[in-house]
Amino acid sequence: MSNVTSSFPAPVYREQVLAHIFADAQHLFLPSLLEIDRAHAVMLHRSGIITRDTAAACLQGINALNLEELRSTIYDGSVEDLFFLVEKKLADIAGQEHAGRLHTARSRNDIDLTMYRMVLRSNLLNILGASLKLRSVLLTIATQYRDALMPAYTHNQPAQPTTLGHYMMAMAEVLERDAERLIACFARVNRNPLGACAITTTGFPIQRDLTMRLLGFNGLVVNSYGAIAAVDYVAEACSVLATAMLSLGRFTQDMLLWSTAEFNFLRLSNGYVQISSIMPQKRNPVPLEHVRILSSRALTESQSVLSSLHNTPFADMNDGEDSLQPLVALAFSDAQRALTLIAGALSEATFNTEEMRRRAGGNFLPVTEVADTLVRQTGISFHDAHTITSAAVRSATSDDVSVFVDDLFRRTQEAKLNITKQQLRQAMDPEHFVAIRTITGGPASSAMQAQIDHASQQLQVDEQWLAATRANLEKAKTLLQRECELITQSHR
Repeated sequence: MSNVTSSFPAPVYREQVLAHIFADAQHLFLPSLLEIDRAHAVMLHRSGIITRDTAAACLQGINALNLEELRSTIYDGSVEDLFFLVEKKLADIAGQEHAGRLHTARSRNDIDLTMYRMVLRSNLLNILGASLKLRSVLLTIATQYRDALMPAYTHNQPAQPTTLGHYMMAMAEVLERDAERLIACFARVNRNPLGACAITTTGFPIQRDLTMRLLGFNGLVVNSYGAIAAVDYVAEACSVLATAMLSLGRFTQDMLLWSTAEFNFLRLSNGYVQISSIMPQKRNPVPLEHVRILSSRALTESQSVLSSLHNTPFADMNDGEDSLQPLVALAFSDAQRALTLIAGALSEATFNTEEMRRRAGGNFLPVTEVADTLVRQTGISFHDAHTITSAAVRSATSDDVSVFVDDLFRRTQEAKLNITKQQLRQAMDPEHFVAIRTITGGPASSAMQAQIDHASQQLQVDEQWLAATRANLEKAKTLLQRECELITQSHR
């Protein structure tokens, strides 16, 4: 064992940890870090903690920083992380006397948590935006094909007739609930931890509400210990994302199945298929496979975030910070790619409604309505109606409707049931099956119109919320810029 000890940072530590953290911060957090610096400088001046001269020198120094140089600097171990590099560069420009006062009443702890929340709130809004675009595409499809018959499946087997519009509205409704979860999550993420300092606030008379407004937060993480120690903000965001990706993956699997020659329900446009290098006939729906893997990646990355945080101490610790945040960012990036890709693919897709209609009438799919019709027309119990209908299905040698109805009619007459062959034939019509299912949420045209109207209105509400929220964040940036200008202009 060597007696030689390294000076900080040891080469292995520098290469395996600090260099990675530095590069991640350059990529993910530099804009947020500088925005926090500006807001903190304004707040310190407004609170009487630093002079106008110092605040102006710091703000002018921040504006003079060479961002391209900061983004491209190769980590050499001369500073611990990006924060210290920015601090050093600022001191070179503004002077150590001024720059050294900027760190009054704050810590890297509360700076980090503020950066994380700022980036995460942006990611939540990006996911919501991509999800809303997919909802819009599905609503367009549902409206266009609301009366297009298709088979509904249970247990991977054809079950009953429905419509393509009804199916697409089901997924649109899932995305609507995703939006509810994202919006609710945003409200809890968009709270300001700045001012918690290391973990117990400070003796200086800072104004946390002011930095809250300047940075576009809607509230405070009030307790300073929790502001630093709690990780529920990121755990909730990743849980919401994982739920959305789980649903997206299941939907995508159906779209891939529909694209097979055996199903022949869905055809992607030429811009969204890839050919084989050896088989000239192939039209591979590869983008859908990319959606599937991206959604699976985003789901497992989100789960990995929660696993990484499990059983960590309720305190400041690196497990929830530098090495975790790139995984969070990757999960949201993959999810956004998946949502955007499938929305694009489906916006140009065509559906083989003739084949769907043919399948909707085969395999005795409407036969549930036969049992229901027997109940309504003759007054027998559903159990008895099911028994008679099931026996006729089991004895059928083909799915020829005429042959089946003849046999079924014979059985009903033997049971002395008052029903006509025409009523039984109508019950086996998939179009009739759909048309009479007018109950709320059903596939009938009237029920579908109510669903589409509601979904269109809710989509508009969610789009307006997203636009207003983004506008509020821009207003906060404008407010911060104006406050900075008031200090720097009066200083000249």
